Order: sequence, then C-alpha cells, then structure tokens
Amino acid sequence: MDDVRYAIRKMLKAPLFTAVAVLTLGIGIGANAAIYTVVEAVLLEPLPYEEPDELIVLWTR
Repeated sequence: MDDVRYAIRKMLKAPLFTAVAVLTLGIGIGANAAIYTVVEAVLLEPLPYEEPDELIVLWTR
C-alpha cells in the first residue's frame, strides 16, 4: 500500500509527465486495437461464401 501512495505522490508532483505517459499509453492501446481489428477483418476472417476454398479468379486479355 505504501508503494501506491508513493506512486500517487510522484504523479501529483509531476502532472505533465503523468499526462504524457497516460496519453502515450492511450494512443498505443488505441492504435493496437485499430490495427488488430483491420488485420482480423482482412486476413483472419473466412470469406462470406459457402465454399471459400473453391473460389477462383478469372483473367481475360
């Protein structure tokens, strides 16, 4: 419990450092969540078809 009180005292003495640290953590967590959401939607989710393994691509010239 002493460590928690000490940490709170230190954060109150340096509010700019605390704000920068919290902002940095928030941006990092938000960016990680956004990237994971895109990767999951694009790469990890199966295609919305009955037989996605049987899909083919046709090219014409």
